Amino acid sequence: MHAPLAAPLAAPPVRQRSQGNVSLTIGDFGGRSRVRDLSEAGPLRLRFPNVGDGTLEGIQVNTAGGVACGDHFETVLDLHPGTAFVLTTTAAEKIYKSDGPTSTIVNRATVAAGATLAWLPQETILFDRSRLRRRFEADLAGDAGLLVVELVAFGRTAHGERLNDAMFEDVWRIRRDGHLTYADTLRFDGPIEAMLARSAICGGARALGTIIDLSPGAESRLDEARALIGEAGQEIEAGASAWNGHLAIRLLGPAIGSLRVHVARFLAAYRGTPMPRVWQT
Repeated sequence: MHAPLAAPLAAPPVRQRSQGNVSLTIGDFGGRSRVRDLSEAGPLRLRFPNVGDGTLEGIQVNTAGGVACGDHFETVLDLHPGTAFVLTTTAAEKIYKSDGPTSTIVNRATVAAGATLAWLPQETILFDRSRLRRRFEADLAGDAGLLVVELVAFGRTAHGERLNDAMFEDVWRIRRDGHLTYADTLRFDGPIEAMLARSAICGGARALGTIIDLSPGAESRLDEARALIGEAGQEIEAGASAWNGHLAIRLLGPAIGSLRVHVARFLAAYRGTPMPRVWQT
């Protein structure tokens, strides 16, 4: 008599993950930049406040409340000739711990002739055991303008958080007239806390910022940018360089709070206009 066959093991449940998508086209309507087309899917949304000075500003909202465990979010912007747009986020984007899957955030922008895009999201906060791949791509016309800001916090220092095991990859690819003009890749994988402590990497800093200006004349503003970042004092370490027609600024800080304050002050002075209101709350 044969023993009964064991029942097959049930497959592990498949988690339902967030899939957010936003696609936005900005057109010129009688000399004013306006939304021409907008599509939204999943938890990703765009809201357009009345800022009072005629500037078209969009605030991206992640109604899921964060990113984790294989979530995927994608934003695509298309600015028609002569238009202008400012994009920010309603709050910091939190990247929570994962039990294996890697989350992805993909941002793409096409900026046509004479158009300008200011990409000003609030900070990204990485938690221990988080896994994130983020990519920013832009295709610019010859005289298009692009200002991009990204801030990253490696844990919340006020809560004593440490990143003992996490993965963060940040890829930038920017082209002008079809030719690659700026490329950068940053990758941490493993004991990020120990990596940040190394003097050749971050020297113990827990927050970093990147500002890239690819607007016409940006390279000529190097001395101005260096003077502005010099106002941060000794708490913030920063440097600026310019080549191939663009300006790049790197910043390191002991915590995201002080770095954020300095970046906001720098941008307000550099752009000659206040930061979006959500940055001030």
